Amino acid sequence: MAESDIIVQEKIARSILSNSKVHTYALNAYTGCEHACSYCYANFMIKYTKHVEPWGQFVDVKTNAAELLKKEIAKKQKGKVWISGTCDPYQSLEKEYKITRSCLEVLAAEDWPVIIQTRSPLVLRDLDLFHQFSDIEIGLSIPTGHDRVREIFEPSAPPIIDRINVLRELKAAGLRTYAMIAPLLPRTENLVELLTGAVDYIIVDKLNYHYADHIFKKLNREQYLTKEYSRTASNQIKKECERLNMECQVVF
Repeated sequence: MAESDIIVQEKIARSILSNSKVHTYALNAYTGCEHACSYCYANFMIKYTKHVEPWGQFVDVKTNAAELLKKEIAKKQKGKVWISGTCDPYQSLEKEYKITRSCLEVLAAEDWPVIIQTRSPLVLRDLDLFHQFSDIEIGLSIPTGHDRVREIFEPSAPPIIDRINVLRELKAAGLRTYAMIAPLLPRTENLVELLTGAVDYIIVDKLNYHYADHIFKKLNREQYLTKEYSRTASNQIKKECERLNMECQVVF
């Protein structure tokens, strides 16, 4: 989907740091995501907005995010901030709005620990900021090792090789990096080899939601929705990581 097809609205947010079950806090500078990945668990966010458009066709920009963040971190106990939980912090709108960068500047000034998760090469823009943190990790979501699969399930997201190259650049810059192989899509068997030397660790998770089930069924590939596939694929990744002495966390 072209960026021009996205409905973009500037909004004034009431809060910016939310409690998270994954890390201490989650920070989402946007509501909605241009990448429109068919399987995205954040699809549930639609019911909390007034949008009638499908997930992936709207983005609300929280223009006051950095201002809110300054106020909130002055009152909250310091903890790790996950950027982001329900949107990509470096989707293409970030080029214009720089909301994520503004929030990172606030967090860097107080040296709060940060973990970033994205699919976008735009993350490299903020290398200068990353070096201001004493505790920061940057990860790229890479659910398959084959771009044809990526084109089917996340056609608006950056190519797989671009994400791997981003990890290599971040790692070469001396930053702690990780790859999120989640959800486990078809054709992950080559991913560990591709990621060798680019990451400090790998996280693996299965397809936990059913938003993309219709795509698997249309392609007659329901076997990739089974527990057996998730176990087999994750075990293969874990064994390959062990062989190459790479840290691997299977979280299901």
